Amino acid sequence: MNQDEVKDTLLAIEDAPLDFLLIFSGKKIKTVNGVYKPESREIIIHNRNFTEDNLLLYTAIHEYAHHLHACSQGGKLSVRSHTTEFWAILHRLLEKAETKGIYKNVFAESPELTDLTKLIRQKYLQENGSLVKDLGMCLLKAHELCTAIGGRFEDYIDRVLRIPRTAATMAMKMYQYNLNTSVGADNMRFLAGIRNEDDRMTAEAALLKGQSPDTVRTETKRLSLGHPPPTAEAPKLRLEKEKSRLERTIASLSKRLSEVEQELEHLGTEK
Repeated sequence: MNQDEVKDTLLAIEDAPLDFLLIFSGKKIKTVNGVYKPESREIIIHNRNFTEDNLLLYTAIHEYAHHLHACSQGGKLSVRSHTTEFWAILHRLLEKAETKGIYKNVFAESPELTDLTKLIRQKYLQENGSLVKDLGMCLLKAHELCTAIGGRFEDYIDRVLRIPRTAATMAMKMYQYNLNTSVGADNMRFLAGIRNEDDRMTAEAALLKGQSPDTVRTETKRLSLGHPPPTAEAPKLRLEKEKSRLERTIASLSKRLSEVEQELEHLGTEK
């Protein structure tokens, strides 16, 4: 794939509110595969780092996620660019690319890795979640016993069990909310922190469906702020955006063509 084909591929995954440049550096760099420059809206890919298109495309999608993240923030990025919002954008792009057959999900191609993933989910993530949930049940019983003997439950947590109070509170909520243990203890802690029951159930369903934690966290934050769900882009608006993008591309190519013609003319006069 050349740089123009990669850019067209990115736009086929999801259009961008602001135009950008995609440049192949022609270099092989050991430390990094690509970089995004928000000031100039440039995606630079060190294309000689790659021997096949799928790996190159992953880097391009990663840097494109930075561009879309910058677009959502008025064209600027903070010093900490790899935020939860960024990872949510990247995961959304990868899912779209896989659905459209643009990007190949390499994790699904290894039977050995698939079997290991199943083992990790069932033996470790789910069992760990079950243990923490059972701990919550025991802590609730301990709370009742502490009350019955006139002791402070917080003192019991601090000096007898010697565990953080926040961890104890989360474990009890996991049990009280009857969270699905298959999402794992870490995701259960996140779910236990969602007060609204509808939002919590929506988040749990999204995790069970296979969405990444960063995607679910970002969506949950949007719901908590009362932002409306994103709507499908109207066909007319989509075509108008594509028309604008094509016009910018044509203008850029026309300018470059004029520059090349001038250089050729100048070289011709040097004979």
